[in-house]
Amino acid sequence: MYRMKKTKIVATMSDFRCTEEFVAKLFDAGMDVIRINSAHVTEEGATRIVEIVHRVNPAIPIMIDTKGPEIRVTTIADEYGNSINFRTGDRVAVRGSDGSDLTTRKVVYMNVPSIVNDIPVGARMLIADGELEIRVVGKTDEELDCEFIVGGAMRSRKSVNVPGVSIALPSVTEKDRRFIEWAVTNDVDFIAHSFVRSARDIKAVQEILDAHGSNIKIISKIENQEGLDNIDEIIEASYGIMVARGDLGVELPAEVIPNTQRRIVEKCICAKRPVIIATQMLYSMVKSPRPTRAEVSDVASAIYERVDAVMLSDETAMGDFPVESVETMARIAREIERDETHFKPMIDMDMVSVNHEITAQLARSAVRASTNLPIKYVVLDTKTGRTGRYLAAFRGRKTVMAVCYQLHAQRILALSYGVVPILRNQELTDRYHFLVDALEFLDQYKKLHDEDLLAIVGGSFGPDGGASYVEIANVHNIRKRNEEILAAQCK
Repeated sequence: MYRMKKTKIVATMSDFRCTEEFVAKLFDAGMDVIRINSAHVTEEGATRIVEIVHRVNPAIPIMIDTKGPEIRVTTIADEYGNSINFRTGDRVAVRGSDGSDLTTRKVVYMNVPSIVNDIPVGARMLIADGELEIRVVGKTDEELDCEFIVGGAMRSRKSVNVPGVSIALPSVTEKDRRFIEWAVTNDVDFIAHSFVRSARDIKAVQEILDAHGSNIKIISKIENQEGLDNIDEIIEASYGIMVARGDLGVELPAEVIPNTQRRIVEKCICAKRPVIIATQMLYSMVKSPRPTRAEVSDVASAIYERVDAVMLSDETAMGDFPVESVETMARIAREIERDETHFKPMIDMDMVSVNHEITAQLARSAVRASTNLPIKYVVLDTKTGRTGRYLAAFRGRKTVMAVCYQLHAQRILALSYGVVPILRNQELTDRYHFLVDALEFLDQYKKLHDEDLLAIVGGSFGPDGGASYVEIANVHNIRKRNEEILAAQCK
């Protein structure tokens, strides 16, 4: 289904509700990418999701989140039941553990053996997304002496954030490694790596992918202060970025998040990297058929910032109104994108390395032409998806039709702003023949007229040679040339 929206929608899928009918409904509603959260699914469940999604449509891309290197409270000792209640002012010792030690009222164990060495006196530790807060008031070689600043019920395996402190966590956990290797063998397109702190974390994932000869793309999730501190090197090392506002909102004051989000988006667009905004975008729709006005404004703000994609989590994974959530998000995107006074192409932005790349220069020229002439669509062919990603980065007003020669390229471009990727199954016979596929596709959904103009970005040296020209022509002349080429080949 051809949906006239430029901002893409990522929808999280749970294996317990994944059926062909459900996936098809989400896709028809406007979903572009399926996300699997490895923290809440087994490998068997994830495999089932992939199989069902690709039975519905093999072009739907799949993204899997790694759980990432997290600090967590260990399991609560049986004698306390499900939780231990702490009051403000209570004192407790915090010790590191391999995960086997049980947390009690006197000693809270955390799953990082080095935690006592890494955390200084005066540090704040936020437990369960900030529901509980303790402060380190003293330490010995064996433990941290802590006081509860905010009390509450502490439960097993709850997350721990330590704002402003670098903890010696592994880049890839054993569970992450298993799921990365699973992704390689199960036709997954993106790995969203959690809690990325530096380019070193991305390199660790890439080394696993390289060892298996995989072309899976890495999306780095920005969730802590250390990731923000190293954002430039993370963007450079990643295929794309996800602004994961859940954990980020625990580590940063709430009022800081909007500006932080905007700066990351700007950096990603400049670097020609897809950027996704995530977490609680339509959270009330987990239980309600309609979003709050604040949520609509939140989604609209992200779209006004020109993000590539917005993401739904609990709304589609476990909510009561998953299809309605996607439909709502798609309607918001289409409505906001109608505001042409705001959505001006970003052709004058100082993009990273643009002046040294032929593909980027051609993409800029095509977008510029589409603003000065009554061009209907920008059309290109691409083997790796790079040209389509560059065109997306300039945020043109016209839809980009990307004719792909590989299924993986078609899938990864489904995440890029304003790009409609289609797959060419036939062998390339000449440098213009990809236009036949694009015209046939457009004719199915939008009536083309002979006088309609297209901006074409192509290559004179085949798909491996990259983009080498921009051409502007009307539909009549394109069809006439294709007929002449076909006639010559038949002689």
